[in-house]
Amino acid sequence: MAERPLVVAFDVIETLFPLEPIRQRLVDAGQPGHLLELWFSRLLRDAFAVVASGGYRPFGEFAVAALRSTASTPLADAQIQAVLAGFPELDPHPDVVPAVRRLRDAGVRMITLTNGSAANTSALLRRAGIADDIEQVLSVDDIRRWKPAPEIYLHAVASTDVPPHRVALVAAHAWDIHGAHQAGLATGWISRLEDEFPQVFSAPDVTGPDLGTVVNGLLELPS
Repeated sequence: MAERPLVVAFDVIETLFPLEPIRQRLVDAGQPGHLLELWFSRLLRDAFAVVASGGYRPFGEFAVAALRSTASTPLADAQIQAVLAGFPELDPHPDVVPAVRRLRDAGVRMITLTNGSAANTSALLRRAGIADDIEQVLSVDDIRRWKPAPEIYLHAVASTDVPPHRVALVAAHAWDIHGAHQAGLATGWISRLEDEFPQVFSAPDVTGPDLGTVVNGLLELPS
């Protein structure tokens, strides 16, 4: 049975900050709004393929390449940059700040673990007013391995100096939950992106429709 975490590691994009505001930027660039989901899925697919084959590139390069390959009409460099400029301006989900405060009051340490850049994540945390509650902003750029490769989760464990099973990865992506579980971490899955957790993945220790429910579930685990 999973134990109450000493540290919670938050995924960032979609878990804490929704991508929905980017949709309007795509429309402003002359693209259909539904391109958002295809673009982000292509971005992740391409990144996973490169890392699985032994390579590495940062988030921004995959974002540009995937946007060019999925766009319904060719995009100028300025249009692409206008779309990407939306990432540092994302606002948090409404449940984020209360959940962070709940963990803080319970004495649980918090970090972020993202496939994006540390600089962009830090800007988002400051924008949301929770930067002081997050003790470390960890990025795949640190070790040049994207989630769900085990090395990035173990990097988070090493950075917090606690046993893997006392670190809980909280994410809205089932593949991220699976990766963390395989690396020995506890897991909390927010089901707001996917209707059902895929049976091919290792099941999360805690599941909930929102961040508050997942946080409460993690805090209720035996210590």
